[in-house]
Amino acid sequence: MKITIFTSNQPRHMSLIESLADIADEVYAVQECNTVFPGKVDDFFRKSEVMQEYFSRVIAAEEKVFGGVRFSPPNVQSLAIKTGDLSSISFERLAPALSSDVFVVFGASYIKGPLADFLVEKGAFNIHMGVSPFYRGSSCNFWALYDDHPDLVGATIHMLSHGLDSGAMLFHSLPEREATDPFVFSMNAVREAHRALTDGIKSGQIFNLNPVSQDRTKEIRYSRNADFTDEVAREYLERNLGPSELCARLKASPTRKLLTLGHG
Repeated sequence: MKITIFTSNQPRHMSLIESLADIADEVYAVQECNTVFPGKVDDFFRKSEVMQEYFSRVIAAEEKVFGGVRFSPPNVQSLAIKTGDLSSISFERLAPALSSDVFVVFGASYIKGPLADFLVEKGAFNIHMGVSPFYRGSSCNFWALYDDHPDLVGATIHMLSHGLDSGAMLFHSLPEREATDPFVFSMNAVREAHRALTDGIKSGQIFNLNPVSQDRTKEIRYSRNADFTDEVAREYLERNLGPSELCARLKASPTRKLLTLGHG
């Protein structure tokens, strides 16, 4: 089996590449690259003291769950490009990666144009780190915690569509409800999404699911990168949410009807 993934270059993205490499004969990884020092280097997120403090927590949690930056396994062929360039790369350049059996998108920029048409036609899977349709857009799991909805920290595996995070849903994936640091809790959500997607592809179960359209009336927040300001980050850090408080809030959260890998 050949798998192509359109993703990024942080340790969590490398981890999914490795997981896919474990179940595939060959993996093509098209990686859009950002700095591995967010908050410290001006890039997708702005450089500032508060952003550096916030992302030091993110980086520590990510390293605890996924390790650091590293090289890919031997059966992975990688193409590194700048974030935002993906939709402008010609099909000729991408050709070796376009004859795979399975296509996955995780953490790539918004895919448009002919490449989007191709991937939608091929039935590409997208990992959206957020529980749709409640949270869509950027940094959804941060906003779920910010809005005091820790039960909606998780992921949605859905069919790629031409709209942002709007494709028909296959299943939701949630981290274990346990007393842990909120930053680690969010990274655990990523790890669980990887595991569920990889298991679904390996077993073939994911190909037999009936996609469910998103009910936009349930949307709580559609977030954009510009919404994540220094003031918002500072306010969140000052709340100093700890493991025991997170656990208590999870226990007090409502029971919501979400999709499981075994539905339909």
